[in-house]
Amino acid sequence: MFGVTILGNNSAVPAYDRHPTAQVVTVNEQVILIDCGEGTQMQIAKYKIKRSRINHILISHLHGDHYFGLMGLITSMGLMGRENELHVYAPEPLKAIIDLQLKAASTTLPYPLHFHVLGAEGMVTENKKFSIESFHTKHRVECWGFVIREKKQPRKIVKDHVLKYEIPAVYYERLKNGDDYETKDGSIIKNELLTIANTAPKSYAYSADTIYDEGLVEKVKNVSLLYHETTYLKDLHKRAAERFHSTTAQAADIAVKANVNKLIIGHFSSKYDSLDVFLEEAKEVFENTELGIEGVTYKL
Repeated sequence: MFGVTILGNNSAVPAYDRHPTAQVVTVNEQVILIDCGEGTQMQIAKYKIKRSRINHILISHLHGDHYFGLMGLITSMGLMGRENELHVYAPEPLKAIIDLQLKAASTTLPYPLHFHVLGAEGMVTENKKFSIESFHTKHRVECWGFVIREKKQPRKIVKDHVLKYEIPAVYYERLKNGDDYETKDGSIIKNELLTIANTAPKSYAYSADTIYDEGLVEKVKNVSLLYHETTYLKDLHKRAAERFHSTTAQAADIAVKANVNKLIIGHFSSKYDSLDVFLEEAKEVFENTELGIEGVTYKL
């Protein structure tokens, strides 16, 4: 399963039972946390996210509504007996903040915590299941967006067929890569009899906080799902620009230009108690738009 669960969809101030930014991306049972605003670990518990599966945390920038919940989560993981390593990817100044808070509390974590500085656009990390790339966004401070791409082998095993031909399980990986199977007597069983073409790999782009910037188009082009902030409705486009944020129409315009399949909007200003108009305005420009609602998982 490849899906995005929204834990927090509000901007700087919690309001109307909406929380600061946080979301988890699940890729084939591996869980990636993107941003960690105040209250994130409470949201993780509420929506039954298995924190033990969170091995990668991406922090886009050092405004409090995107990382004030991180230390609570890191220390709680230790108190709950975590032993497996945790990787945090963030702007460099966050490392000193983490180290200072751990030192001030005389806390030694019982698990390895690896801090990775976001210093250049490009590949952040990858494994057999997914890759994570980073890109700059235009905000008031250093800010990063991310693209998560799932990895798939070209072919998919047809279980009944491999059992029919008594193919050893140890050979399945080669079948997924398109190899034929040679029996002990030298007969060749064609790959097409054992597998089918796999579905195309999906991709998710998180554009973080940003002013309207057409430079994002190439960075998120053709992704399956795009998250773009919409702090304000379109009538406040001047305020959005002054504060290096975006509006509904601007987020939708990026989605159109980037030819994405679907758009999720979030990071709503606390000046709005209702979100209905956000969706209406965005859909006027890009029809396949949804509100980023807390607790909802958007499957790719």
